[in-house]
Amino acid sequence: MTKDNPPQPEEIRLHQKSRLLAIRFSDGQSFRLPCEYLRVHSPAAEVAASDMPETGKEEVNIISLEPQGSYALRIEFDDGHDTGIYSWERLYDLGKHQEEYWQAYLDRLKAHGMDRREVAENAGEPETLSLTIMYFNYLVNKLGIQQEEILLPASRVKTVQDLLKTLAIRKLERGYLLAEDNVRVTVNRQFAEPFTVLENGDEVGIVPNSPNPPAPPKT
Repeated sequence: MTKDNPPQPEEIRLHQKSRLLAIRFSDGQSFRLPCEYLRVHSPAAEVAASDMPETGKEEVNIISLEPQGSYALRIEFDDGHDTGIYSWERLYDLGKHQEEYWQAYLDRLKAHGMDRREVAENAGEPETLSLTIMYFNYLVNKLGIQQEEILLPASRVKTVQDLLKTLAIRKLERGYLLAEDNVRVTVNRQFAEPFTVLENGDEVGIVPNSPNPPAPPKT
């Protein structure tokens, strides 16, 4: 690896059940980075500049990955932290030195008399919303998926309308397919309104209004 030509990620996979982000780079290196490890080593200013190490992140999970151009990922965690922009170089470095950095983190906790499982009294972790999303008709082919289990911050996603907006952002250039005018939504197999409130464990179906996909918006 050189500074002018760092390895690029060739495959990125999020394993939510295992709380792992798996990355394979162009030089053949592969890393499995725990969500907790990524969270406590967030490059966000409020984390990097803090004198105190992050704690209470043992059960933290990643709920979305948003590409930042062709150089980084913005990672959103289910504790509400979403300001960490992880460059490819940063992710490669975290993978290459995982054992070293993790031990340094544990040593830092010990020096402060802290436990990584402790949650600060004023932390107040937001709840998450667990949903099963099922896509129908042309959406299956266009989005490349028929069903997915997702975790979303309950403080941000409360209604069907919120969900569609969030999914549209996550689907990037295919997001226009999920615009309110283009789909109908069922919640637990009953047709729902945009203002229908979602609850943990709901099964959400997204059905196109037309047999033919809409044209992408003009840029």
